[in-house]
Amino acid sequence: MKRKAFTLVELVLVIVIMGVVAVIGTDVITKIYASYVRSYSINRLDTETSNVLNQIVKRLRYRIKDSLIASKPGSYKSLDDPTIDNTYKILQWIGYDNESFRGEYNSTKNYSLPGWSALADLDSAQTNKTQIKTPGSRLSVAEGIIYALSYGDVNLSSSSSPSAAIIFKGFDHMDKTQFGWSGSGDHNYTLNVQRVGEDILKFTDSTQAAASKEIYERYALSWSAYAIVPVLTPGTTDDMNLTLYYDFRPWDGETYTQGKSSVLAEHVSAFRFKQVGQTLRVKLCIHDDSTGYDYAICKERAIF
Repeated sequence: MKRKAFTLVELVLVIVIMGVVAVIGTDVITKIYASYVRSYSINRLDTETSNVLNQIVKRLRYRIKDSLIASKPGSYKSLDDPTIDNTYKILQWIGYDNESFRGEYNSTKNYSLPGWSALADLDSAQTNKTQIKTPGSRLSVAEGIIYALSYGDVNLSSSSSPSAAIIFKGFDHMDKTQFGWSGSGDHNYTLNVQRVGEDILKFTDSTQAAASKEIYERYALSWSAYAIVPVLTPGTTDDMNLTLYYDFRPWDGETYTQGKSSVLAEHVSAFRFKQVGQTLRVKLCIHDDSTGYDYAICKERAIF
């Protein structure tokens, strides 16, 4: 039985058709891969940007609102200063100690007892220009929590530096130098304290005249200031590492460079902040060009 072979023309047509199919298929596969890479990169950047912003927002929720400053090496300004320009890229603030404020859970009473109550008894004979009585506090609990969080740097029973500080509420803290930011030793808004028993906080800075102290009913206890610092990657113009500094005390003359640090995010292309009234807005952009495509995600949050 005779079998008819393919002619040369038929073979050429088959080869041409296979070539066309291969080109189309390769183009389709390339586009599918590019779409996958794009979706993966954008989803990863979206998640990373949200996570970093959440960390920043959680820290800023427990800020002393009047203590916020924008800074650059050698200079700082209040966030409401209209002369702030884009060279002031560092955000700094003093945080109150929310962890020891929440205290520890008491299983007998079935609720948490605060380490410090945030209230000074102005009617008590034990409240004066040298100390305050803070009823409802369990300062030994606050001491243990602060000691652990500061890696043993701050001991609430000690009168020496580094020290915890209290900030009284109820008046405008207009002069930012009095938080200690200037490094000159002025810090009449942040008063160094040590505990005496469970409900007495004693002022310990002998350089602060008693007459200069303004005692109010409400206060916040702090053991650390914070700074968010964008650091430009060498050889780039818009690629930064965003670093959080903590465990430093401007009222003791310390700057953020003397604190501990943790990198919040790499490949940050923008970090912006602005205060309107008591509301702080923070914008963060992170980019990724590791896949050959330069994708970027920007998010903004408001902190009240």
